[in-house]
Amino acid sequence: MSETEVTTAPRPLLLADGRPAARAWSLDPALKHLNHGSFGAVPLAAQERQEILRAEMERSPVVWFPALPRRIAAARAELAAFLHVAADDLALVPNASAGASVVFAALDRRRGGEIVVTDHGYGAVTMGAERLARRWGGRVRTARVPLDADEDQAYEAVAAEIGEATDLVVVDQITSPTARRMPVERIGAQARRHGVPVLVDGAHAPGLLAAPLDGATYDFWTGNLHKWACAPRGTAALVARGPLRDRLYPLIDSWGAADPYPGRFDQQGTVDATAHLAAPAAPAFVDRTWGWSAARRYMDDLAGYGARVIGTALTELTGADSGVDVGMPVPGMRLVRLPEGLAGSRVEADALRDRAAGELGVEAAFTSFGGIGYLRLSAHVYNTAADYEYFAEECVPVLGEWAGENTGKRPAR
Repeated sequence: MSETEVTTAPRPLLLADGRPAARAWSLDPALKHLNHGSFGAVPLAAQERQEILRAEMERSPVVWFPALPRRIAAARAELAAFLHVAADDLALVPNASAGASVVFAALDRRRGGEIVVTDHGYGAVTMGAERLARRWGGRVRTARVPLDADEDQAYEAVAAEIGEATDLVVVDQITSPTARRMPVERIGAQARRHGVPVLVDGAHAPGLLAAPLDGATYDFWTGNLHKWACAPRGTAALVARGPLRDRLYPLIDSWGAADPYPGRFDQQGTVDATAHLAAPAAPAFVDRTWGWSAARRYMDDLAGYGARVIGTALTELTGADSGVDVGMPVPGMRLVRLPEGLAGSRVEADALRDRAAGELGVEAAFTSFGGIGYLRLSAHVYNTAADYEYFAEECVPVLGEWAGENTGKRPAR
């Protein structure tokens, strides 16, 4: 397993009154929730705040909507402080993909119309880059980064694709399918030397990293607040610096269009913006209950422990090493290699996710990279060691049976 393996089960986090941390969420106790990284989970404190705001909106909509830009600006300032960025650099958007779409809509071809991405990129964002390249009459260049590539190797793979025809670099800070970091600081600096704008997809970074934008050279950065920061869904940050940010406009034209960035994003017609207003309540809840440093440490230890117990169970079942060498690992997330015959493609991985939820009562993330299937673990404070022990004992044998159905091979044990 990786060098960040944890052999001892972390003690579960508790609320101030001694109850399990999970009691602060409304998650179905009949399911095992092992995939926080995909859609997040909103604590009751933020849900209740949003319900109060929505009731206020419905009581007096004519009062509500004219006052909304001022209130969103205040929420934006709180979220900017959480991310350690200036409030005037941050706009609120529905999700990280929407942030990328805003950037794609703003840019013009200046040179050869080429866009550099990596083979670890989030599929929806890569599709947006491909559409932009078609509009430009250019093409997408894909940097191939081995899963076990260290910082130097990953940087060199991406830097090699940046040239005189490059008009944009799109790189993930933390990759979705492979749960690894990319050296966005060095890649951004190299792109800057070439005069090429950089979009950093930081979808998983807010909350998982203490200060995700520190030290990075970028023009645009976008990250989801509904994942690790646990904000209501529909809330993400778009951070822009430099002259190109003045070209950014929300995907919906509204009466704030004449305002400077980022204020023009604070008014979006009759969109229900209660998620944005309630968003600060989620990271604030984690902070006052456990403190973010302790929460991150627990999530990382728990993910490492989960990878060990599940990986050991899979190795004993199949006889094949389930360990994964991830070149630049991230806290709170791990990969475990699945048996042959499972999740060999994104479509197969999604089908396995649905089957595991329906038949095993487990919400888990299955991913595919290079034709190999993986279980992607992503822990949060409401998870416990027992969740991963259950998966190892009850679900791993079934995964072995499902793999055998696809390959015609029986598990080793």
